[in-house]
Amino acid sequence: MENQTRNQYKVMELCLLAGKIMLQSGAETYRVEDTMMRIASSFGIQESHSYVTPTGIIFSIEGEPPKTKLIRVTERTTDLVKVAKVNSISRKISSEELTLDEAYESLKKIEFSSHYYPFWMQVVAAAVASGCFLIMFKGEWRDFIPAMFAGGFGLISVTYFHRIVPIKFFAEFLAAFIIGLLSFLFIKMGFGFQLDKIIIGSVMPLVPGLLITNAVRDLMAGHLVSGLSKGAEAFLTAFAIGSGIAVVLSFM
Repeated sequence: MENQTRNQYKVMELCLLAGKIMLQSGAETYRVEDTMMRIASSFGIQESHSYVTPTGIIFSIEGEPPKTKLIRVTERTTDLVKVAKVNSISRKISSEELTLDEAYESLKKIEFSSHYYPFWMQVVAAAVASGCFLIMFKGEWRDFIPAMFAGGFGLISVTYFHRIVPIKFFAEFLAAFIIGLLSFLFIKMGFGFQLDKIIIGSVMPLVPGLLITNAVRDLMAGHLVSGLSKGAEAFLTAFAIGSGIAVVLSFM
């Protein structure tokens, strides 16, 4: 009996670790819950329940006595490689290719791994994407370079300000303000010609596209709390970007 209880606690820790990695990396709520319950089922626990919100995970196992644990999730980012790797481990567990201890060690390695591109490459990608978005929104090619500079500097700004003030709203507001100011200066100096197109293209790397997509998918899957909270977070980001640009335009 004692060994069974100990094994159930180890399964619970494994499920919570998998759910934590996925939630922190940008996975949808229903995907996190489904993965946790599939892992528990693969280790012989048929009666398990998971409840996931953007800021926490509750996981319980039926039994005598029932076991429940809560973990908090404070930092969330986008790392879909980690989501894919956790899903791969879940499939290996289901096919009995991994033991409990091996799966836990594999998840620990994934948790502490990093798949981000170098920061300079992220800045270059944001700059090129800004210029391409300008063209997509029917801007002129002569505004391509100003949009690149504004978009690249916008990503540098949001990263820098987020390190100083760990509140996304203020970091995004200040980054959007700088983008608007740079775009206005480019127009004044004669390097840019269509202010609206330059601004629209430059702020696109800041738009929370994955967050909006996950909010809609969670709502469609019936996870109303997670869907609405992610939607509210996306709205705050959009409001911060719009407010930063509006402040610049109000002084023109």
